[in-house]
Amino acid sequence: MPLLRLYTSVDVTGSKRDELLKTLSGIVAKAIGKPESYVMVTLRQEPICMGGTIGPSAFVDVYSIGGLSRSVNRDISKQVCQLLNQQIDVPTDRVYLNFTNMDRENWGWNSSTFG
Repeated sequence: MPLLRLYTSVDVTGSKRDELLKTLSGIVAKAIGKPESYVMVTLRQEPICMGGTIGPSAFVDVYSIGGLSRSVNRDISKQVCQLLNQQIDVPTDRVYLNFTNMDRENWGWNSSTFG
């Protein structure tokens, strides 16, 4: 189950928020090669200081059981940075991303784990 957690200093609400979440879900599913029905995307808005300045910024955590690799991570990074720049005006150089491959036994779902 891929999970993308987006933290941003930008206030995103209503239909703009919903469209952003849905688009991020599609990016992750396609890049990782897993059904979108398994993808979860969350959004948290909070102040962020980056490079000693306050301003539009984002941190993105991507977790998955397999499917992440150097090329996949680069693809996700490119698409997510472009999307955040286009949809919520976060400059691409003010986005950090973290990618984590999870062990199946360390990921729970539906009253059990995947391993």
